[in-house]
Amino acid sequence: MALRVYDDKIGGTLVERKYPNAYFINDGDIREYVTHLKPPYGEGFYHEICFENVHIGFGNVSLKNKVLLYFEADFDSVEMHFSLKGRSAALSDNFGYKVCFDSYQHNIIYAHQMSGQMEFDGHEMQILEINLAPAFFTKFLPEDSDVFNTFRNAIEKQHSCLINPHHNRISLEMYQILNDIIHCERKGIFKRIYLEAKVAELLLLQLEQLFKSESSSSLLKKDEEKIYAVRDFIINNLDQNCSLVDLAHQVGTNEFTLKKGFKELFGTTVFNFWNDTKMEQAKKMLLEGDLNINEISDIIGYKNPRHFSAAFKRKYNLIPSKLRNTNGITH
Repeated sequence: MALRVYDDKIGGTLVERKYPNAYFINDGDIREYVTHLKPPYGEGFYHEICFENVHIGFGNVSLKNKVLLYFEADFDSVEMHFSLKGRSAALSDNFGYKVCFDSYQHNIIYAHQMSGQMEFDGHEMQILEINLAPAFFTKFLPEDSDVFNTFRNAIEKQHSCLINPHHNRISLEMYQILNDIIHCERKGIFKRIYLEAKVAELLLLQLEQLFKSESSSSLLKKDEEKIYAVRDFIINNLDQNCSLVDLAHQVGTNEFTLKKGFKELFGTTVFNFWNDTKMEQAKKMLLEGDLNINEISDIIGYKNPRHFSAAFKRKYNLIPSKLRNTNGITH
């Protein structure tokens, strides 16, 4: 199994990997690689983790200009692709058409010994892709769906394709799992067990979303992007206190569009999401950090620790000090 990514114009190889047998055969090891992107392309990293049947890759890069690269792969793979930020496209003779991803989109791709070119167009690019051995992946496919049966037949005939011609939106549940994978700090066999569970959970959400055949969004593309911008603002500014009008005006929309669109995209209200995100962050700091409860309360925007404790109890049915005293048993 080998992969090569190179720049035909400059003549340099960026990535060249001969992946270990652990991708298909269980040798008990997890292999990890980190590739750093350097000028003239931009700056950033791409982190790879591989073990039996699974290869996980995620990265975050800042590009100065549009980047065109070429790739060659001598193996078959089913890829769970998540485009978190930025715009990318891949063109290969296997497909016969350009496969494009924009921010917040995901899909499942079967690739048979692909070669071609990739374009990256976006100041900040953030992706996560999980490659599964085809025989391993097909074990999870339900048999009572035309969509899944068509995809299974394509894998058997080694015809590269997308499981769905239209990309789906990344849900809040998916975002949480993607974040868990990216920030996993476990080691050895415990890391593998954890990541295997997260990959299975993520695949479940993708297949469920496909099976439900959700109707397309009623939002305009420009409004959808603004609502994702509000989500990103909330995640990065947990200590802020903004009204719905403030948030709407910040991204150039109105209160009605924000309320309706956020509920449609994420299945919850703006402030329920904000509160849940605060509580999840607080829980993580309580279990994994050394900050006291007053400090955590302040970081997530509660000036009164008693108000924070009350909100935390409503969410998890126990007070913050009790969670910390259990030493992570409830995590």
